[in-house]
Amino acid sequence: MLTVVTVASLRSLPAMGTYGLGSITLFVIPAIVFLVPTALVAAELATGWKGGVYTWVREAFGNRLGFAAIWLQWIQNVVWYPTQIAFIAASLSFAIGNQGLADNGLYTAVVILVLYWGSTLITLRGGNLFAKVGSWSGVLGTLFPAILLIVLGAIWLATGEKSETSLEASAVIPPWTGIASIVLVVSNVLAYAGMEVNAVHANDLKNPGKSFPRSIAIATVLILVVFILPTIAMAVAVPKKELGLTNGINLAFEVFFDKWDLPWALTAISALIALGAFASVVTWIAGPSRGLLAAARTGLLPPALQKRNAAGVQVGILGVQGIVVSVLALMFIVIPNINTAFIALIDMAAALYLIMYMMMFAAAIRLRSSKPDVVRTYRTPAMRFVAGLGFVACAVAFILAFVPPEGFTGLPSGAYPFVVAAVVIVLGGPPLLFYAMRKPDWDQRTPDEKDSPENVLVNPPSKTSPASPPTPPGPDRH
Repeated sequence: MLTVVTVASLRSLPAMGTYGLGSITLFVIPAIVFLVPTALVAAELATGWKGGVYTWVREAFGNRLGFAAIWLQWIQNVVWYPTQIAFIAASLSFAIGNQGLADNGLYTAVVILVLYWGSTLITLRGGNLFAKVGSWSGVLGTLFPAILLIVLGAIWLATGEKSETSLEASAVIPPWTGIASIVLVVSNVLAYAGMEVNAVHANDLKNPGKSFPRSIAIATVLILVVFILPTIAMAVAVPKKELGLTNGINLAFEVFFDKWDLPWALTAISALIALGAFASVVTWIAGPSRGLLAAARTGLLPPALQKRNAAGVQVGILGVQGIVVSVLALMFIVIPNINTAFIALIDMAAALYLIMYMMMFAAAIRLRSSKPDVVRTYRTPAMRFVAGLGFVACAVAFILAFVPPEGFTGLPSGAYPFVVAAVVIVLGGPPLLFYAMRKPDWDQRTPDEKDSPENVLVNPPSKTSPASPPTPPGPDRH
């Protein structure tokens, strides 16, 4: 259930609604080639080494690439925030009874700026104001609307209402009109991102070798149910030409509730969806930046970016994070088509995150051969095949991120791949520059922290163990 709540998000569904039954294929394929390999590989890494992707990649390829990996994990979240809040903005427009605002770029940009900076100010106070209600908000704002959408879709068909999408078995295969017609599958890869977060819990199971794969199998099925059935329910009720990438779910609820004369229910469910999405934003604002700060304090970022306030919150990194989000929010004003801006941001976030995942899969293969003596409570079966499959899937999805989706408008012809490439370079390149420019006085660790280096192994060998001690860090690990 931890995995389902972490991974499943309603934001990803409207993009697939236009494919109807074809969404089944477009959800299942990324689940097989990305979701499952990510979960299995991350579980082995998490039960061998502490510290997440930074430690995993560092132990395999050195500190430079380890820093690049944690940076990419952080920066893709920064790009993700505007897409998530754009989804919130669409739900709020339905909650206040002015659905037309969902297609207004200025409104969307203002909502992004207000909600993001408001959440940041809450975070800067320290603690987690939403800790107690965050998980419940996720359940009520994600799982409940998904289940309700499935039920309403089933009632719609059972009462003989017309389906706006083909329900023939042949429709499971999405139409092929060229490579651009399936580029939205890239957003599905991003929809499954986050499996590595819960891999750290594999070590808590009584028998990780058997229990973890079983848990992942159950979670995968549940995630597919949460993704696929509501998507089909949406496609059944809303004509394809009316489905938007941010307001498709709300439009489906509007059709259902109008049919049964329940206008108040649309306001309630839209507010609930917005609350659930907002809880995820607040929860994620501080988390990834804390991981980046931990790496930065070893001397990988300038002191200004390591600055913390009196509450111990990483104010320097959050400031940069806010500036990037604000600039990206302007895309909804500059690009008049909301769906166009939404797709562009999804592709940019996916491209950045996919690089990190490729590094993670490569690190898992490397560590199997370079550090075979490290105890892993869970070991991925056929590691080279599983990690190789995930790596290839990420590489293909990364290439597709540079192809404009079918019907994409808003940029001059041929400009789209260059815009995505520019964003990837501008946002993904800084860690390599910072690493090259690093200075000794950037290291902000206390003398005690320097004298007592953290043991990154989950199961360190005992003093009486005949096993060889961990390999000391080389020159590139400082």
